[in-house]
Parts: sequence; C-alpha cells; structure tokens
Amino acid sequence: MGLLENKRVLVTGVTTPESIAFGVARVALQEGAHVIVANLPRAAGLTRRVVAQLHPTPEVLELDVTDDVQLSGLAGQLREHGLDHLDGLVHSIAFANPARALGGAFLTTEWDDVALSLHTSAYSLQSLAMAVRPLLGRGASIVGLTFDATVSWPDYDWMGVSKAALESVSRYLARYLGPDGVRCNLVAAGPLNTMSKRAIPGASQIDEAWAQRAPLGWDPSDATPVARAVVALLSDWFPATTGEIVHVDGGVGCTGA
Repeated sequence: MGLLENKRVLVTGVTTPESIAFGVARVALQEGAHVIVANLPRAAGLTRRVVAQLHPTPEVLELDVTDDVQLSGLAGQLREHGLDHLDGLVHSIAFANPARALGGAFLTTEWDDVALSLHTSAYSLQSLAMAVRPLLGRGASIVGLTFDATVSWPDYDWMGVSKAALESVSRYLARYLGPDGVRCNLVAAGPLNTMSKRAIPGASQIDEAWAQRAPLGWDPSDATPVARAVVALLSDWFPATTGEIVHVDGGVGCTGA
C-alpha cells in the first residue's frame, strides 16, 4: 500500500519533465494517489503532452493563479472531475521577469515587476489554498516549493524576496488552517535543472556553490529526492507537522563557508 493510497492531490506547475512538479506527480502516482495537475492556459497543451508519459495519465486543468475568476471556479472544476474532496495541494509556482527583476537588477526594479513576482510566487499560495479550501478536510496537506530565502544569492534578486514572502505566507496558513486540521509546509530544494532555473542569469554560480558545499553531494538533474519529500509531507506520516521548511539540498542549508 502506497503512502498516498486513495488520496486526491492537485499538483500545480507541471510544465516539462524536468519540473519539480512533474517529479511530484510521478512519485504521488506511484504511491497510489489520484492526481490532477494544473498549469497556465497558454502552457496547458505542453502540460498535456508531458503528463502523457505518466500512468495513469492525470487530467489537466487550465489555471492562472493571478486570475481571481479562474480561482473562483477551481473548486467547481475539481468537482466536475469527480473530486468531492482534496487531500493534498502542491504549490510549485513562481515567476519574476528575468530581464527586470533578476540578474543583478535589484536596485532598479520597478514596483510593477516586484508586484508581479510577489503575486505569482508568494500571494498565490494563499489564494490557491483559499480557492480549494471548501474541498480540504481534516488531515489535508498543502506543500509548497521554496529556495533558501535566509540569505541572498547571486542574481536571484526579487525572486529571493518573493521566496522569503512565500515562507512567511506558509507559516500564517499553518496558523489559520491548523484549527481545521489542515497542514501547510514547504520543501526547500537545492538547485535543479528546471526551466525556471534556466531563466535565472548567473544560475551557474549557484550550481558551483552547491557542488563545493553539499556534504551529501547534489545532482541537479535528479528531482526525485525533492519529490519524495513533498509526497512524504502530503502523506499521513507527518500528522503534527505544520509551518515547517524541510531542506532537501544535500546539506548546504546547514553548512557554513
């Protein structure tokens, strides 16, 4: 019997086979979950081609988490696909304009670009959780993806700020949803070869730091360790854990220079 046997899980952010969300969907299916995935309408065709590699093939919903109308209809869409309740929600969504909010542009980034990054990458955790709240019962689990926001990183700029905000949002969701029996945690992943990372100017500097500092070593081409941590937090094996950040980074988060 799998860790997620008969559990119903919505996974957002599946875009390519390298996506962390794709790895989560794959492992969740292996562990017995009924998985539905969601992505931006303009990327939904690509998502459908990608998830066709999985068995059983998940249904794909079109969802822009910055669109209030789409969010308001999400619970209804899930019910139409036979989900009268939801046991797990995976938030794997982030965006910052590479030309104006990343790559050393921190001191000159204008508010519109900052707002877009914060809305898409941080506020969306709260808005997505509220959109599916009618379907979340006691024991449900929300898991998001972050990248260590306790320090600054080369060229990460406003995405680093957005991840710090995401981590705070997760703690407040843990506070306010806890009385309903709903957990909210984050997984802080090491750098992986995702489409999002490729959009960050200077990402190679971060890769080099991990190669030098990870006590356990780090394979940026393998999202499976991160996916397994997400699935573990979705499962019933962490019933009293909420508001936490689990580091899956080869040990870099605990090391100094």
